Amino acid sequence: MTKILNVTRNDDGQFEITDQRGTVVEGPFDTNAAAWSALDRIDRDTIPGKPRSNKKVLWGKPEKPAKRNGKKAGMRKAAKDEHRMKVNAAKAPGWVRSVAAATFDPAGERNYRDHRLGTFGAASEVKRIDPATYLAEKAARGE
Repeated sequence: MTKILNVTRNDDGQFEITDQRGTVVEGPFDTNAAAWSALDRIDRDTIPGKPRSNKKVLWGKPEKPAKRNGKKAGMRKAAKDEHRMKVNAAKAPGWVRSVAAATFDPAGERNYRDHRLGTFGAASEVKRIDPATYLAEKAARGE
């Protein structure tokens, strides 16, 4: 037989959960919302065949699945990320792929930049000047 439960207000102004005969099942509660949430909790507990979790309820967030720890899970995630990058690259238009393939050469870009800038520091041409020669040229110019 199904129980019909209801939320009623008692003489003190508090809320209680009562059954059909008026017997108090649970309560008293300060607010109507607290009484109804308790009624929902009781109603959920009586649903047959529904497994109940003993985990604390995370309000507003779904229950997270168990984390996989270890090297195997990390390798699987890396493989998935690599595959996703390849799929996304294949979806790019042809002109984007051709431009990206032609311009993406980090080592070549670095060599070109270094060649254009020259060298600095101890390998610089300025550092190889002999001080005696420099002073003789300076004296000849009259400085």
